[in-house]
Order: sequence, then C-alpha cells, then structure tokens
Amino acid sequence: MSSLKQLFDLSGRIAIVTGATGMLGQRFCHGLAELGASVAVFDLDENRNEEFAAELALTYGTKMLGVGCDVSDPSSVSDAVDRVVSEFGQVNILHNNAAWKSDDLEAFYEPLETYDYQQWRDISAVNIDGMFLMAQAVGRQMISQGRGGSIIQTGSIMGFLAPDNRIYEGSELGGRAINNPPVYSATKAAVIGLTRHLATHWAKDNIRVNAISPGGVDNNHNDEFKNRYGGRIPLGRMAQADEIVGAVIYLASDASSFVTGQNLAIDGGLSAW
Repeated sequence: MSSLKQLFDLSGRIAIVTGATGMLGQRFCHGLAELGASVAVFDLDENRNEEFAAELALTYGTKMLGVGCDVSDPSSVSDAVDRVVSEFGQVNILHNNAAWKSDDLEAFYEPLETYDYQQWRDISAVNIDGMFLMAQAVGRQMISQGRGGSIIQTGSIMGFLAPDNRIYEGSELGGRAINNPPVYSATKAAVIGLTRHLATHWAKDNIRVNAISPGGVDNNHNDEFKNRYGGRIPLGRMAQADEIVGAVIYLASDASSFVTGQNLAIDGGLSAW
C-alpha cells in the first residue's frame, strides 16, 4: 500500500479545469498545482487564461497551459482538448467546473412565471451541455490512453435540495428580488445524474466520475444574507472558498481510487437536517 502522502500526490498528472478563472476555479487550479499536477486552464478569455497559467507555473514550478474554450461549443471543446494532448501527451484529470449565471443578472433572477426561455437555454448550454461535451472529449482521450483517470463535476446542493426563498427576502438587484432560479436547480440536478451515468458506463475503463455539490460560498455577500443563510446551516455559516478544494484533491487522487458515481455535499451539514 502506498503511503498517504503518495496517495494524494498528483505529480506527473495532467489536469484540465473548466471555469478556471472564476472564484472557485482559481482555487481548484492552485490546489491541483500545489499537489504536483500540470494544469490546463480552460475559460473563455484565452489571454486571461494564459496569464493565470503563467502565475501558476511561477508559483509551483510546473508547466501549465492557458487555453480559451467555450464549453458549450463542440468544436471549441475538441480543439481545446487536442491542444492539451498535443502539449502534454495525455489527460489524467478533468474538473468539469464551468457554470454560467448569465451576463444579464436581472434576467437571470426573473420570476419563474415569466422566465425567458432563451435565458433558460443559454444557461443550460453551459451548465449541462458543456459538462457532457467536456466529459465526452476527455473520456474518449482517457480510454485511448488505457490508464483510466478521474473526472470531477461541480454540482450544487441546489441539484438535490429546493432553495429556501426566505433567505433572499429583502435582497434585490435593480429593483427585482434575488432568488435561485429553476434553471440553476434543473441543470445542477442534471449534473448529478450525468455523473452517475458516466461513472457506471466508464467503470470498465477505470475512469472514475464523481461530483461535488457545494453549499453557499461566501463571496462578498452582505451580512444580512450571511446571517440568514448561516441560520439554516448546522455549522452556522457559509463556506469559505478554500474549504471546497480538499474534496477536489481527494477525488482527483489515488486516495479515492475505489470511489466513483458519488455526489459529495460540501454544505456545512445542511442536507443532514
């Protein structure tokens, strides 16, 4: 049996992280890089991706790559994965993390009864179609390599719990009440279902597929919202972004070599009530 330190070591492995320059994405990249992985930074803005990849390389002394990728576009996904394989020769880890809330937040928070269908489709194209396209492309590559791999998909507790709209009372954007729209819940529930399907389908190829489902993560929320949200959580608070990273490292590493098809809730105990 390998030592625990060896089980968590990612040296020599190539990881792709989508949504890599977002609040959580950056921390996931840092975590994977700190454990020794070379990280391919995927997001829409290639210049920003290259800058962030250079920061990671300087910090950890490991080769990194920044790649512009629209996960909702099959051609963009195929080209981006091909670039990683051309640069590194393999892919061992995929963190399917990209998600989108819309550039128009007022439209994103539109009430259910008047929610715009095109808004629904645009968000779904990233939040679930993009998950499928990335998993398909990377899974195909992992099969060709013949050495298995780990795919981690970012879900949400809203994928298996309904939102408590009471915590949003009094919170507004442009005069419109903030909420957790149905498209977010629906797409995150789909991520969990897709994860289980892929896990059983690719088990024969030793490709493990798991999901993480974070609860609310503090991102400069106002004190009233944080207090309301924390009042619903057994641990009494929102998560800090760095508290989500350890689960990704575990699922990416050999420490979880017999774990597949699982959805790990990182929610401070909310789903245990």
